[in-house]
Amino acid sequence: MAGFLLWLLLLVFCWPLALLALVLYPIVWLLLLPLRLVGITVTAVFSFLGALLMLPARVLRGRPV
Repeated sequence: MAGFLLWLLLLVFCWPLALLALVLYPIVWLLLLPLRLVGITVTAVFSFLGALLMLPARVLRGRPV
C-alpha cells in the first residue's frame, strides 16, 4: 500500500517519471527474476550442506527424552 501511495505522490509531482516507472517495473522484475532464483538455490544448497555436516552430531546425540 505504501508503494502505491508513493507512486501516486510521484504521479502528482512528476507524471512522466511515474508513467515511466509504471512501464519499466515489469521489465526490471523480469530481468531480476533469474537472480532471485539463483539466490533461492544457493540458500537451499547451503542449508543442505549445513544439515549434512550436522548429521553425525545429531545421530550421536540420540533421542531427546
